[in-house]
Amino acid sequence: MKTISHRSTIRRASGIAALALTMSVGLAACSDDSSSEDGASDSSGDTSESSSPSESASSDASSDGAATESAVFGDACGQIPTDGAGSLEGMTVDPVATAASNNPLLSQLVGAVGLVPGLADQLNSAEGLTVFAPFNGAFEAVPADVMSGLTADPEGALAPVLSYHVVPERLEPDEVAGEHETLNGAMLTVEGDAEQGVTSGATGTEATVLCGGIQTANATVYVIDSVMLPPA
Repeated sequence: MKTISHRSTIRRASGIAALALTMSVGLAACSDDSSSEDGASDSSGDTSESSSPSESASSDASSDGAATESAVFGDACGQIPTDGAGSLEGMTVDPVATAASNNPLLSQLVGAVGLVPGLADQLNSAEGLTVFAPFNGAFEAVPADVMSGLTADPEGALAPVLSYHVVPERLEPDEVAGEHETLNGAMLTVEGDAEQGVTSGATGTEATVLCGGIQTANATVYVIDSVMLPPA
């Protein structure tokens, strides 16, 4: 998969790289195809839609004091709607699962979350989260056997993968670097910052931040370009 040009990346903390390469495209069938949203993976044809973090930002603080659009970074931020419930401003109103359902870059992730009983409610009711959210392009070209294995056991197979992308505390771009325990108990190591690049783990598949620091009512979201596999 060709990804958009950017500076910020996340790499999963696991040594099983071959399986990770398969899983990085492993959830594509969880919802309907949305070909118009695939543009986040093509840097050559989206110059008119992309913007810098400063161009995407319009406010400095939310009503609860959390960082808002002024902290957003990444070349794909310009592909997020400029108004409505799925915009950077609109997403601040809703809890994370609801906010993600309004973002056109995350429709396939929302479909995957919906397959796991109670997961959307768990995410929406949490006080504070950090979510590394694979965009639609990360869910494409999935091998049928991998998809079948995940969807056949949503709670035993799919849920651990999805929960590895969630840290049960709210981490803004200036504090996301470090080692964090994810919702499934596995550790995710994040290095770097919005300016220098963000990487996680020493080996395995890299996941790149396409748009980071997105605020919802209860979470900070980092849209990434691949699905990270938890350590075995």
